[in-house]
Formats: sequence, structure tokens, C-alpha cells
Amino acid sequence: MDKGLHFVFCVTATMLFLRESSQTGEKNDPKMLAASKSGCGIDSRGPGEGLPTLTVTTILEDPYVMVRSGELEGYCMDLLKALAAMLHFSYRVKVVGDGQYGAISPTGNWTGMVGEILRQEADIAVAPLTVTSAREEVVSFTTPFLQTGIGILLRKDTASQEMSFFHFLAPFSKETWTGLLFAYLLTCFCLFLVARLSPCEWNEPKSEENHFTFLNSLWFGAGALALQGVTPRPKALSVRVIAAVWWLFTIALLAAYIANFTALLGSSSEQLPIQTFEDLVKQRKLEFGTLDGSSTFYFFKNSKNPIHQMIYEYMDKRRDHVLVKTYQEAVQRVMESNYAFIGESISQDLAAARHCNLIRAPEVIGARGFGIATSQASPWTKQLSIAVLKLRESGDLDYLRNKWWESSCLHRSRDRWSPLQPQALGGLFLTLAIGLVLGVIAAVVELSNKSRHAAGHVKKSCCSVFTEEMCARLRIKENTRQSQESSGRAN
Repeated sequence: MDKGLHFVFCVTATMLFLRESSQTGEKNDPKMLAASKSGCGIDSRGPGEGLPTLTVTTILEDPYVMVRSGELEGYCMDLLKALAAMLHFSYRVKVVGDGQYGAISPTGNWTGMVGEILRQEADIAVAPLTVTSAREEVVSFTTPFLQTGIGILLRKDTASQEMSFFHFLAPFSKETWTGLLFAYLLTCFCLFLVARLSPCEWNEPKSEENHFTFLNSLWFGAGALALQGVTPRPKALSVRVIAAVWWLFTIALLAAYIANFTALLGSSSEQLPIQTFEDLVKQRKLEFGTLDGSSTFYFFKNSKNPIHQMIYEYMDKRRDHVLVKTYQEAVQRVMESNYAFIGESISQDLAAARHCNLIRAPEVIGARGFGIATSQASPWTKQLSIAVLKLRESGDLDYLRNKWWESSCLHRSRDRWSPLQPQALGGLFLTLAIGLVLGVIAAVVELSNKSRHAAGHVKKSCCSVFTEEMCARLRIKENTRQSQESSGRAN
């Protein structure tokens, strides 16, 4: 009897040990990861309580589906939880066996997640599976839960544009530089004119020498641009008004230039010479490719666009060298070599958010969407489509998008630098113009006051004295030259 009990005890202990080992191995295998509870924690009720259980196939791709601490999580997992809560079903998740999305093999059979649905190995596919016409012929898709397109992923140092010899002119646009030159010449001319008209700056034109010649005015304006004090120094109020406004203008202008030039140097790596797919074809520095057997590859294969055909021919001839097997391999190759990856723009945005040395080119083609795939006879297609629309209308899809695409970089690739346009400095130019007008008016007032006092002594009209003073001040240089030439001839 004792021997019988001992034998039963040993057999029971062995069975419990084998069962525990089997469960541990299944939990640690990401390709056969399933929910130990109904709905992976969404609903604790099991299938015995009347909830239908769906087999969900997916693919490991960051941030859609990832394995962390022995559990599957990501955008698609959160989406699946929300759908299960709305439609009241439980599910078990398994990773696709061949690691493919779904394409027609040379034997005519479908691979990947599409193939598993056709072979009834899975009920639905919740993954970044692109809705295409070829896939739509064999399976059904719900309303897309994410919109995307085809973009180009580059490394910043390989895609950065070389600085030109006159790169220091880049902070301002051509129109701004033209306006600055015009403002400088106009201000110097106003300084020259007001200094000649103002009696406080130049009291006796016939005996005194005016230091504010046109060349000296140009030098005075240039010194202010360099924040340097130069001679001659203004004495009259009218000249000082123009000088003060010009100093204010130059200080604000230099601050804008320095700030924009700093931003230009900080974002110089983001000035991409490769903006479009045409630029990618024309260059010879970077190799480019996409995922082997992906919808992106067949998009270029079926496209009638000449540029797209050139891209397909390039990838097809070098398919063993430029086509990659997984998305992770593509990102790693872009980071480590002169390689440009052509793929889903939304996945490239994630790579640029996670790796700060990567950037996506601006052009995106072939707008498409990610949908949930079901069998054509499945009763879940319409229900899932309605649930996706409700999640979009409630803002839950936007929340998931922001949650899993959060950037860890200080500078986003979309915050691009641009030259400063004249409109940004419009108020500054207007202030300078008002100051020049006030300075000229002040000079005329000063000259008219002197003319009025002089008219009382010589018993002439104020207008005639004002005209004589103005003519004398504007022609003094010419008269001085003539007197010097005549005295030289006499000697």
C-alpha cells in the first residue's frame, strides 16, 4: 500500500512539473504568445461565459507590436483591447510564422498574415497591414485606422547639403538684403542732406567746412552697422534724430541676423538636397531600397510614372543588395551606411522621433491606409469598421498616435529653418522711414527759423532768405572748388 501511494505521488509530481515547464516555455516564446486571460486583460470573462474567441495574427514591428517583459504591447495591442471592449469578444494573439505581411509567392500562394487568414489559421490580422487591391481580392479590410504614404528615410549627415561660399548671406532673403541696402543708402543721403540744411550743424556755409560729406555719411552709417562709434559726430537735433533711429534700426537688424544665423547653423543638416523621389534617382551618393515583398515594392512595380519605374528597375536589378527583410534592418542600415530607405512614412516618422540623426524627406506619395484584415466571409468586418470609426470620432486613435509616436529629440525634423523675409522686418523699416522724415522736417524747421531771424536784419522776405540759405548750403561744395581753382590759377 505504501509503495502504491509513493508511486502515485511521484507520477503526480512529474506531471505538475512538466505542465509548469510547458506553460513557462509558451509564455517566453514571442511567436506563440497568447493571453492567459480572456482579452489579454480587457475582459476577465472566459469563452465559457459566452464570449466568442478570435485568433489574431500580427507582426513584430515597433511601435505597433513589441515584446516587453514577456508580454505583447504597442499601438495595435491597445487598438485590439479597445475593439474587444466595444464589441465584447476575447482573443488570443500569435505572431505570424514567416515574419511577412502578405504577398503572392512564386508558387501562387499567399505568405504572411494574409496567408494565415486564407488558411484559416487566424480570424483577423491587426497589424500595420497596408490596404492594397491585390490583398482586397482575397481578404476583406476594415476602415483604415492609420493613414500613411511612401516616404524616404535618410541619415542627416549623409543627406545634409554642403554650405555654399556665401552661406553667411543665407539668414536674410534676397529681398531683405535689397531692402537693407536701399535703407542704408537712403539714410546716409538723409544724413548728408540734413547736415547741410541744418544751421545748428553748419552755421556759416561761406566760412565753415561741413564735415558731413556724402562719403563721411556713408562711413557713419557703416560704423553704426558694426556697432562702432565713428566721426563726425552730429551736433544738430535733426541729424541726431536720424542717427538715433538708424542706431535703433541696426541694433534690431543685427539681433535678427544673429538669431537667424544661429538657427541656420543649428539646422544646416536638415537642409536636404534630396527633397523628392526625383532627387533620389538623380543622385549617386546613396543607395536606396525597400522591404522585400512589401506593398511599397509592388507600388513602384505597377506604377506608370517614369521616375517610379526607374526606382523599381534600380531595386529589382540590385534586389539582393538593396532590399531588406525587416523594418529594423532597414533603420539599422540607414544609420550605419549610405543608404536611403523607401517605406511607410508613418513608420519613418517614428524612426526619426526615436533616432535623432534620422530624418524623412518632405515628399510623400501613394497615400494609403492600414486596415484590419479578415476573411471575406467573416461577420466581423462591418462591426470592426464601425468600431474603428467610433474610435476615430472620439479621438482615441489620435491619442494612441501621440502616445506611441512621442519624440525623444529636442528638434523635430518638421521645424525647418527658412530665410527671414522682408515682411518680418516691416515694422523696423517703417520706423526708420518715419525717423528719416522727422529728421528732414526738423532740419527744415531749423533752417526756416534762422532764415526768419536773418530776414528781419537784412529787411528781406523770409522766403527769399530761406531760398538763398538753401542754395548756399547745397552748392557750397561746388563754390569752394571753384574758389580753390581760381586761387590756384592766381598763384
